[in-house]
Formats: sequence, C-alpha cells, structure tokens
Amino acid sequence: MRLRRPVVATAGAVLAAALVTSPAPTAATPAPDRVRSGQAPAVPDLRVATVQGGLDIPWDLTFLPSGAFLYTQRSRLTVRLHRPDGTDASVSIDNSRMWSSGETGLMSILASPGFATDRLFWTCHGAETGVADTHQVQVSLWRLGPAARAAERVRNIVSGLPATSGRHGGCRLRIGSEGALYIGTGDAATTDNPQSLTSGGGKVLRVVPRTGQGWPDNRFAGADSAMKRRIFTYGHRNVQGLALRSSGAMWSVEQGTFRDDEVNRLQVGGNYGWQPGPGYDESRPMTDFSLPGKQVGARWSSGNPTIATSGAAWLRGSQWGDWDGALAVATLKDTSLRILRFTPTGVFQQMWTPPALDAGDRLRTPVLGPDGHLYVTTSNGGGNDRILEVVPQLP
Repeated sequence: MRLRRPVVATAGAVLAAALVTSPAPTAATPAPDRVRSGQAPAVPDLRVATVQGGLDIPWDLTFLPSGAFLYTQRSRLTVRLHRPDGTDASVSIDNSRMWSSGETGLMSILASPGFATDRLFWTCHGAETGVADTHQVQVSLWRLGPAARAAERVRNIVSGLPATSGRHGGCRLRIGSEGALYIGTGDAATTDNPQSLTSGGGKVLRVVPRTGQGWPDNRFAGADSAMKRRIFTYGHRNVQGLALRSSGAMWSVEQGTFRDDEVNRLQVGGNYGWQPGPGYDESRPMTDFSLPGKQVGARWSSGNPTIATSGAAWLRGSQWGDWDGALAVATLKDTSLRILRFTPTGVFQQMWTPPALDAGDRLRTPVLGPDGHLYVTTSNGGGNDRILEVVPQLP
C-alpha cells in the first residue's frame, strides 16, 4: 500500500560504510546471506519527505489497518491521528492525571494486532500517583471511538513504574512474536532500580496485553511480587527502543552514559549488567561483568562518546536492497540514522550513516510503514518537529 504524502524535501546519495568500536568483527563485510556473486551491494538512495510539521517531540507512532497512524507528543500529552490523505486531527483523551517532566511524558503508543475489530491501543506515560509530589510511569489500554475523534481509557494495565525528576523514563511498547506486550523502561536515575527484581525500573517487562499480568513463562513467573513476575530482562539504564526481528527475537536499544549506547538481543531472565551504585555513579560500565552471576553483553556498542540512541526498527523488503534485514536506529545527540547489519546469529557486521537523514534533526523513533517506507519522528522541541517519510530507491 502506498501512502500518498506531499514531498517537501529530497536527498539521496550512495552511502558510505563506517565501523565503530564494538565487540564485533573488525572487517566490515556483507552478511553471508546477502552476498551476491559478482555484484556490488545494492545500497538504496533515500528520498525524504515531511509528512507532518509544526510538532513538539512526537515520541512514537503506530499504524492502523486503514493506513492512518496515531502518534503522541511527549510534553503536550496529546494523541493525534494522521490519515493517508494528509489530514491530521486531535484525538481527545483524558490526560488530566498524566504527568510530563524532562524526558518523561506521553511516550510510546502501540495499536493492538487486532485493531480492525477491537480498536484497542496502548500508551506509556508519566502519571500522578495521588500522593503529593510523587509520580510514576504507567501503561494504559485505550479504545478508539468509531469516529476516531476520541479514545476511552479501558484500564491501566501496569502502574508503579518508577519516576523521579523525569529523567530516564523509558518507555517503549512492542508486541512479541508470541503475542506478549513488551515494555522497555528507564531506571529513573535511581541507583538500586536496575538490579532490583521488585522494581519495574531499568527493565524490559513482558506481560499479558489486556491485563498487564506477567507472561506465564517469564523467568520469575512464580514470584510473590507482581512486578517481579513481569520481568523479562533487567540491568538496563534507559531502554528507548524495542524491535522484533523476523526470527522472533526481541532486541532493545539502550542509552549509555557519556559512552556505550547499546543494542541488545534480549533473552529471558537476562541481566544486562547496569549497576550505577553507590551514589548513581555513571562512570560505571554499561555492562558490568564484575557483578555476581552472568551478565549479557551488548551486540553493538557506540563506544565513546555516546550518540544517544533511541528507537529502532528492522528494515524488511526488497526495496531496501542490502539493507533488507538490517536494524535502523535513531540517534538524538548524533542527529543521524544508523543502519546496523547483524548476522542471523546476531553478530554485528557493518554500519551505515545515511547522509539524507544527517541534517541536524534529533531523531527519536523509526517505524516501518505498511508501504515498506520508514517513518521517522524528530525530537528537537519548541514546535520545530516533524514526522518524516523515508522512501528507498535502488540504483
């Protein structure tokens, strides 16, 4: 399906490959399953169009069966609907108890796989707790009305995710291949949260989508604590991205300190090694292999300095050429999109930085659309943000 959008800017070039310091092979070669005898790699040019402008930190978007998409604005605490004909309208929600500060506000949004019949979607957002001067991060289930002008909150499915000043609020939502809802959270810049198995901070949770109960085969499914039963992985700093690979494995993107943003392949019960204590010491390694037990190392790391990775999406389709099956990762500080290639077993091989998306915008979230194009949100603030459509064009 082709979504028709007005093109307001185009850019494209044959892209140069670049390597980073990471626990990966030093030689950058195409993945074995993509090598084509006697042919140069088919790397696409990119045509970039503005789908919607005048926004303020559009944090996430989710496509609906009609080809329209819902998207959030973090600090404005709003949900909007963008239709294939280009019209854009507000969706009324009850945001009276939502809370926004710093990095936290109305963040991820995700349509139900059964949206065509159930009209359900989830959000992850900052919220009041009912106790003065205290806040939390919460996941809520909503139903969009038949005219798409308003959405009614069905229930809050996960509450009590930690929040302090608004720093390190997470919070990404994605559905796994088994039908579970995954929730990537931040550690709220609090020392004990990442390694605490009763805190929802610094985790990837895996829950039953309608209820928020822990998924039945989570590692700690029999625990007394409801939050512990939800834990899929722990030992994270600030999970900003989740992306489901075609193999069925869920991957995460995590922001580092002054160094070492990470891309991780998630495994049930894994400890990813962030422990900033005592005193929230950010000089500690992102994966501290000196901790008790076994820690899971990153599949890719930015090295020093941080580029502030955020959302991610796996590229799929022949229109992406040799990027078919690669991971597109947005960056904030580096204001670029990174295309990362991994082998089928998850070993990093090669990275590209497309110049068409290296124009000075802080990039927050890439989402692969039903038309096979990539939709990317910017995160500049001050009403200067856009949603971009990225169209690949093979030479």
